[in-house]
Amino acid sequence: MKAAVLCEQPGELVIEDLHIDSPGPQEVLIQTVGAGLCHSDLHFMEGLFRTKVPAVMGHESAGIVQAVGADVTYVKPGDHVVACLSIFCGQCRQCLSGNPHRCSNGRATSRGRDDSPRLARADGTPVDQMARLGGFAEEMLVHQNGVVKVTPDIPLEKACLIGCGVTTGFGAAVRTAAVPVGATVCVIGCGGIGLSAIQGARVAGAGRIIAVDTSGPKLETARLMGATDTINAAEVDDVVAAVRDLTKGGVEYSFEAIGLKATAEQAFEMLEVGGTATVIGMVPSSTKLEIRGIELLSEKKLQGSMMGSNQFRTDIPQMIDLYLGGRLLLDEMVSATISLDEVNEGYGWMKEGTVARTVIAF
Repeated sequence: MKAAVLCEQPGELVIEDLHIDSPGPQEVLIQTVGAGLCHSDLHFMEGLFRTKVPAVMGHESAGIVQAVGADVTYVKPGDHVVACLSIFCGQCRQCLSGNPHRCSNGRATSRGRDDSPRLARADGTPVDQMARLGGFAEEMLVHQNGVVKVTPDIPLEKACLIGCGVTTGFGAAVRTAAVPVGATVCVIGCGGIGLSAIQGARVAGAGRIIAVDTSGPKLETARLMGATDTINAAEVDDVVAAVRDLTKGGVEYSFEAIGLKATAEQAFEMLEVGGTATVIGMVPSSTKLEIRGIELLSEKKLQGSMMGSNQFRTDIPQMIDLYLGGRLLLDEMVSATISLDEVNEGYGWMKEGTVARTVIAF
């Protein structure tokens, strides 16, 4: 099968022909239909975060089950599924406490060191899978606890977006921060995750949603997604001051969807008394954030969010129902559809900041 492989860090992706093994116990073989380009993969391609190489990148994918291994009871061949990197064991403390997105027992859903690899080159060299998924490939071999069955009514080229970006942004607003009805919200960064956070705030009933970005077209899309106000960060001297002017004091909830030190600190600085800032973006591991300690006396909070604090087996079907009912917009988030061979070009557009979401159609 063809797959996009990261061979070195930093580096671009290389299209290779790989061998994929047969499904083992509790494993599912999936024909990939659609895969979204997520900024997280770009972080690894740029070497900002380390990963084992060679590795098939991609973790925002959807497809059709082709075959299942022993002890698979959740899906059968022909089922439409969305893959999610929040693969859960169902037995560790995090899973049992209601936080399967924080599962701490990855070994339970992975092959052992002495087992044959799921993916390999022709010479037998094992090839890793990004997030234990490896979605930039014509086929995926994953644990059954990494997929959710979805209705065939939703095109898989759109459903794939929910596997990561939409779940992450939407969940950050609805689950992690639990934005209440009437709240004042600001979202910094209007890529796929930021646009999803805007939609989550809208669906939750936020009264005012301010979108911040440096791209005019992205801000237009943000208004389509539910933003009531927009600020072009390239056209103001001080984003925090601009938000405070709009709201006469600050916002109750802010979301950072880029992963930069400056914007994460801005998210905290723009809060009103008692406000909550949620950092969704992947801030590089060596980067430290700075806040003024005195601000904590105002009960302002700075928190992180991992994959929107999801319970994806129930959350994703609910989001699909919202999509089918016209309340969650996915089609409008797709800026471009490409082939697997064009994946590096797609990431080039992401670096330029000219797209919201690009999807590989297999």
